[in-house]
Amino acid sequence: MLRGIRIVEIEALGPAPFAGMLLADLGADVIVVHRKHASVPGLPERSLLDRGKRSIALDLRDAEDVAVLMRLIATADGLIEGFRP
Repeated sequence: MLRGIRIVEIEALGPAPFAGMLLADLGADVIVVHRKHASVPGLPERSLLDRGKRSIALDLRDAEDVAVLMRLIATADGLIEGFRP
């Protein structure tokens, strides 16, 4: 249904990973950006929420990794992020 649509999801808690999972289930190419050198404890459902997604680990405090993220976003049809305003 969503074949050909690319979504970039920046790792977060709450509804963002669930939304990405649903879009991947519907056929979108979802690329989740995980935090490099970090783990999110207490999330046994992470593998469930990441099903059907591709992933990359980036350090968003590193300028080169931010540049990689910006290139990914430039090729995407949508962005999912769960940061506070």
